[in-house]
This record gives sequence, structure tokens and C-alpha cells, in this order.
Amino acid sequence: MGYTSAPDGWWQKFVSADPPRTAKLAVVRADGSPLVVPVWVDLEETPDGVAVVLLTGKDTVKGRAIARDPRVCLCWDDERPPFSFVTLHGNAAIIDDLAEVRAWAGRLGGRYLGADRAAEMAERNGVPGEVLVRVRPERVIAMVDLSA
Repeated sequence: MGYTSAPDGWWQKFVSADPPRTAKLAVVRADGSPLVVPVWVDLEETPDGVAVVLLTGKDTVKGRAIARDPRVCLCWDDERPPFSFVTLHGNAAIIDDLAEVRAWAGRLGGRYLGADRAAEMAERNGVPGEVLVRVRPERVIAMVDLSA
């Protein structure tokens, strides 16, 4: 395999692929130990560029970790040859606006479970105590085997 840095724009297509891949979110616990968990994500175009958006409970381990230290890392990979991957480092912002949380709960639910389940996921996950997490990429490593 001849891995190389991916061309501009490739990582966004990889992350937005259909069917969607879960991301692995890495945070640091209060005791300094790492925590990696799978999360549903989507990309959002903002005036400042693209952001990665996910939901979590405000009082979960990952929610508390992000509130304490907003530095996070996300990773997506293709488990089939040629095993391409994206790793994104950035700072996370927590948004607790219930309307925004509900809208994203529906969007993420529809992305991962199908459009017919979007309203159900908005109702289930767009509730007080859930928060929106928006990650601004600071460093992206995207590797692909272009010879495959």
C-alpha cells in the first residue's frame, strides 16, 4: 500500500459518506486517563468553515470531560482495504440550546437510522440534559491509498 495525504476536500467526503461511519471520540477523563467512545456525527458548514457536530449527555463522562477540557480528537476509518482514515484534532464547544439540540438529534438520527426515524430520534434525544457539541478542526490527518 502506498499511503499518502489525501487531496483537499477528501476528508469531508470520507466523513460524510453514505452509509455513515461512526466516529471514535477521544477525551481525557478528570483523572487524566483516556476515554474513547463511538459517536454519531455530521458536518456543518459555518461561516468559519466546517465543523463536526455530535450530541451527548451533559452529565456523561464525555460531556463532563469536554466541559472541563475542550480539546478532543475524532477518528473515522474504513475497515476494508485500503484502510483509509481521518483523524481530526480540535476544540469542542458545548451548546445547550434545546431547539438546536432537538434539530440535530433529528438530523443525526435520520443520518444513521434513516429519514423515517428522524422525528423519533429528535423526540427521544432532543431533551433537557442533552447537549450539542461542535468541534472546530484545528488539525486533520487524512490518509488514503490512491493506488488502490
